Amino acid sequence: MGSAWSEATAMISANRDLVAIIAGIFVFLPTIILAVIAPEAAMGPAEVNPDDPMAALQAFYSANGIWLFLIGIVNAIGSLALFALFADNRPTVGDAIATGVKTLLPYLAAQILLVLGLSILLGIPVGLAVGLGGTAAGVLVGLVAFVVLVYVIIKFSLLAPAMIIGGILNPVRALRASWEATKGNSLRLMLFYFLLGIAIVVIALVFGLISGLFVAMLGTGSVAAMVGGALNGLLSAVWTLVIVAVLSATYRQLTGPSARSVSETFE
Repeated sequence: MGSAWSEATAMISANRDLVAIIAGIFVFLPTIILAVIAPEAAMGPAEVNPDDPMAALQAFYSANGIWLFLIGIVNAIGSLALFALFADNRPTVGDAIATGVKTLLPYLAAQILLVLGLSILLGIPVGLAVGLGGTAAGVLVGLVAFVVLVYVIIKFSLLAPAMIIGGILNPVRALRASWEATKGNSLRLMLFYFLLGIAIVVIALVFGLISGLFVAMLGTGSVAAMVGGALNGLLSAVWTLVIVAVLSATYRQLTGPSARSVSETFE
């Protein structure tokens, strides 16, 4: 864990100018734009009725789903481009963005396969348990399903670096590569991700409290929306960069140097 974190911070430092450009274009700026043109999409539902929370969520996604989808696609390209910057071939910003665009469809295909597989693997048993055994059985099977879900997420957490750094664009092969890379290290990775997640949540809460008070002082106009979007975009860009660097360093540590890196060593 310490080695992965040290390598992640070193990669960020070595590529700080390039990663700042990509994170700014694909994470920071889209968040500001979203806050201006669709404030509710950026900030979430303003009010949620505790008696019927699903109604508010359905209305929110019905009104803002298109914006969230577009921003998600832009963010995904940016994240994949950041992975490309941490590859061995030392690409330019343009090359990294091109790699992100090229990898987007295979990456989405792998994600769809994963979601479908999990829906069948976990959804059907939970549904059968509720139908045959009632709520208690559903809760019990649901807890088991949650444990399995966490395990599967950890096993496939290195999907993006396998596609970008490992150069595996076939969705099925990339999923298999992530599974094999994490073999024997699932518990270590779970602890690593858990500690990283706690740090992210704590810092995000503190930052959100401070920025929220500052934005509240500006009122509810367009200036406040833009400032709020800028602050949220800054935080999102930083965390995206950190997570990408950590996953890239973890993949490198678990799989060893790439064939390109080895060949360059002996040239």
